[in-house]
Amino acid sequence: MNYFWQGLQQDYHIFLLAPILCAIFRTIFILVYKPYPSFKGKEVALYHCYRYGFWWGMDFNAYVLLLSMIFVTIPGVFNNTWFQIGDSLRLTGLLIYALVLYTAFIGKMIFYRQFNDTYNKLLWLGRNAEKHNLLDVFFKQYHGAILLLSYLPVGALLYGAIILLLNIPMIPSIFEEGTVSYYTFNSCCFIGTILFFYYCRYGGTFNHDDKPEWDEIPSVVKKDIFLSRACIDDLCALENVWHNPLDALLTHTDEDDEPLIDSIMPEKYKNLKWKELSSPIEAFCRTAQGPRIKKPKNIFLIVGESYTQYLLDKPYEKLHIMDGGKKFRKNPHTVSVDNFIPAGPLSRPSIVSLMSGIFDARLELNERENFWAGATPAALPIQLKKLGYKSIYWYGGNPTYGSFHKFAPAVGFDKVMGATEFCPKDSPKTWVGIYDHIFLEKTAELLKDIDEPTFHYIYTTSNHGPYKMPLKKLGFDAKTVMSDIADKLSKREHKAAGTYWYADKALQKFVDDIIDTYPDSLVIVTGDHSSLPIPPATVTERRDFSFRETICTSFAMYHRDFDESILSGNVIASHMNILPTIFELIAPRGFKYYSLLPSMLTPLDHIVSPYHWINNDNVGKIEELTYQSTIVQTTTMETHTFNGENPYKKESDGFSALTGWLVRHPELLQTN
Repeated sequence: MNYFWQGLQQDYHIFLLAPILCAIFRTIFILVYKPYPSFKGKEVALYHCYRYGFWWGMDFNAYVLLLSMIFVTIPGVFNNTWFQIGDSLRLTGLLIYALVLYTAFIGKMIFYRQFNDTYNKLLWLGRNAEKHNLLDVFFKQYHGAILLLSYLPVGALLYGAIILLLNIPMIPSIFEEGTVSYYTFNSCCFIGTILFFYYCRYGGTFNHDDKPEWDEIPSVVKKDIFLSRACIDDLCALENVWHNPLDALLTHTDEDDEPLIDSIMPEKYKNLKWKELSSPIEAFCRTAQGPRIKKPKNIFLIVGESYTQYLLDKPYEKLHIMDGGKKFRKNPHTVSVDNFIPAGPLSRPSIVSLMSGIFDARLELNERENFWAGATPAALPIQLKKLGYKSIYWYGGNPTYGSFHKFAPAVGFDKVMGATEFCPKDSPKTWVGIYDHIFLEKTAELLKDIDEPTFHYIYTTSNHGPYKMPLKKLGFDAKTVMSDIADKLSKREHKAAGTYWYADKALQKFVDDIIDTYPDSLVIVTGDHSSLPIPPATVTERRDFSFRETICTSFAMYHRDFDESILSGNVIASHMNILPTIFELIAPRGFKYYSLLPSMLTPLDHIVSPYHWINNDNVGKIEELTYQSTIVQTTTMETHTFNGENPYKKESDGFSALTGWLVRHPELLQTN
């Protein structure tokens, strides 16, 4: 009996399962999240999506064949007992691998629902996230118990499928054992299998350079951003994340980053002249042109958790879940920017960037001990001290989460106030923090005891998954609030909409109160990042979120001296434009301050962050070549593609490199 030939056939039989399973998962993903009502006209793109995805997945799936041959078939040639248990070993190994594929698929489905993207670098930011909240979101928002129980039927189906594959009839060997033909045949099968493994793993070629990768996705697929995301198998996406850690910047040398930093420097500091300064931040020293408003006693920077822009757009007005924000914008002394990009893709990178005056750039500055002891001169509270302001960070949760009780004082905050400490002990709360209305009411009460110029950085928490607040008790009734559309929302969407309604109501009541109580105040309201609680198909013909919806957060600013001309006609802005805007509004002429970006009081033609870019017409992500218009549309958005490299990537890399440089050189940080 030819043990090698018999075992090798079984290796090929089980090899069939993984690519079939990946194709099934790809199909489910496409059917669940497809952004179009039908696939008419998508036939060619779908074909190439599956074809290219098949070969891409072989980067992992091909190992099923190779490892089974090496660790099961070949040892079985020399050990009869091993040969006898060979199928059991194949069954066990493949079942484990198939369940790994299923786990990655479940994670991708959740990740896409949350971020409208396949696995990306945001995964790394979860390592310091509040784990209780992540578990709560998994079990409450995404029915985690059901997903865990699904392993039983799925495992049984996979077990049965593998048994069927192992029972495929085998072709007997025609060569007599011990003959030259026997050994020649087996040798050819062995060599052929090795070659076939490389052929599969290299994407249907024998050239490693031709392996499937993101940049080489067929253009017909890449033009469809959804199918380009469906194309990549889940393990391949996770591998890309693994090979691009957040702290990769720290592996750079100064020589690596010098040309990148040089590219973002003002003209007089280019050609490495900035290296003659005590810190690269010194190159971004700006001079205020003189106050545009009467200097306020209080400055409020209010950051609403997930307080996104798109729900303020006209197509979504029937939802009525951000009517407070709309009312604020109708005030004749409020100005707003509808195309406003955050400093980070998630809460903490945005919060940190707004505080520190430099981009967090995925380096989690708030968790770095050097940044608990010092900061750059660009930090907002440090600079406001020069104008006589004390600074207080008011957080709706526990500031020890994310080490903000250490980071905030380092960037110049005189006090860090956590709602878990100053709100009543029996206050209702989520895993993230105290309910917004209680937090903000207590904050308003404590403000009355402050009688000196103060900058208040206020960050709410309630508008966060898993959306399990008692909405009826909090006043939300879907059929009353959104009578025209309530029946179109799923149960989960009802909860998300109600939470938005509640958070908006609490936030805007607070804004109204402080404007009434402190009428000379400068009040800035923004969100920490975008959020996607309600699909476009609920109120528009479009099924997929636009780039603008997935990227942009909200921004509005009030002072009683404002009129619509204050923003110089700008239709774009970002978190990092807030700091210079504050100083250009209130600082005396000639006041020196540090800011990476210019203020909103001067015309802006484009803005770049380590994650996104925006100009007066389009918006996109730095890591992608695709982009879309910023015009609000109810129909399918047209996606465009840059030829070659993203023209904004070098500038983005420069800002990231600057942060990396400062992390590598803690001696440049100043003790507050």
